[in-house]
Amino acid sequence: MNLLHKKVAVLGCGRSGVAAAHLASARGAARVCIFDSNPAAVCSDSSLDFLPGAGEKEAREFAADLVVISPGIEANAPWSLAFTCAGAPIIGEVELAFRYFRGRIIAITGTNGKTTTTALIEHILTSAGKTARACGNYGYPFCEVALSDPQPEFAVLEVSSFQLETIVSFKPEVAVWLNFASDHMDRYKTVEDYYHAKLRIFENMAKDQIAVVRAGENLRSITPRIVEFSATSGSGILRFESGCIMQLATPVADLRGTALQQAHNAENSMAAILACRAVGLSDRQIVPFLADFRPPHHRCEFVAEERGVLWLNDSKSTNLHSTEAAIRSQTRPIILIIGGKDKGLDYTPLLPLMHGKVRLCIVFGQISQQLEDTFGAGVETIRVETVPQAVKVADQRANIGDVVLFSPGTSSFDQFANYAERGDCFCNVVRNTLAPSTSN
Repeated sequence: MNLLHKKVAVLGCGRSGVAAAHLASARGAARVCIFDSNPAAVCSDSSLDFLPGAGEKEAREFAADLVVISPGIEANAPWSLAFTCAGAPIIGEVELAFRYFRGRIIAITGTNGKTTTTALIEHILTSAGKTARACGNYGYPFCEVALSDPQPEFAVLEVSSFQLETIVSFKPEVAVWLNFASDHMDRYKTVEDYYHAKLRIFENMAKDQIAVVRAGENLRSITPRIVEFSATSGSGILRFESGCIMQLATPVADLRGTALQQAHNAENSMAAILACRAVGLSDRQIVPFLADFRPPHHRCEFVAEERGVLWLNDSKSTNLHSTEAAIRSQTRPIILIIGGKDKGLDYTPLLPLMHGKVRLCIVFGQISQQLEDTFGAGVETIRVETVPQAVKVADQRANIGDVVLFSPGTSSFDQFANYAERGDCFCNVVRNTLAPSTSN
């Protein structure tokens, strides 16, 4: 990609926007400017040309040759399209980085499990002596990795539907499709639109490349060769049985006693194994490193166990499917804490799963009334306003042998900056509530 003497408009002043601006500048662009429609926006790098509060007038006046858009901004919005008045194409930060990255790419998408799988693949590769960097929607912006010198052998790239909307030539060597369920209905008009955005991960791949896919996923005529796994059925190259990953009748990895032993993390592990096999690693280079892996925070994370009650933080659960997976993975009676921002999701499909597993549901946040109306007829449901109030009620109602599962099932933006802040709040309140009797 030749950026010499070109004017590049970068939309969005977040970390990916800053990284894209640096990469475009380093590759010879005549001028690079970051634009943000928020007048209060602040760019973390004062050395970059930055215009907060930019409107469509400023967009047209810049007359960009290329527009690089951050994933949180819709490419077909009038403000974004105003930057294309001189005929400039719009691409995303991932597409820009792809055009300059010379290593091998393993890309991971799915409604849930992307981050854990991305981190696990990076862990396996680096433990096996390869250079690898987790990037994209998790870890570093891909443009930072493309700008690094030397570049790593592998970019392990978590890609969201938002990032895939703006690819053009992006083509991973291995693509991992973990699962698909309704999400982001505040961004997409239909579930089909969301599905097609995620399906673009396979768009440019060749027949000799590998798609690692959970068995039963409805993928329509994709080009790369599919290899499947499953923790819930006997189909696929790898399956999960009695705590072990199996290939036919042969044990591949024993996950019992590891941080990956629950079914949803077993699926992430199988996907990681197949992806690493696809780039040439043997099971001897893969399996030993599963035991010492710890999933990123806020994903069914242990918080405390006191007075016979287990407390788990699954704040990364930002959709229905992730809460469903968290509920399925538990064997104890559940006190479920769920709630947050209204994303336009229907939570009725959770009800059959909750029967017999969830004995008490505590709902909070902007969506609490909808959740109380949805769950109240089938499960005892208590409505509160905040996370601290939910923890207090859970502590009062918990019995020996219960698990208190904080799995909000929607985004955090009604009360928190992000899911991590929400999860930290939950953990801190739990520890303060149980103190001084617990040391965890």
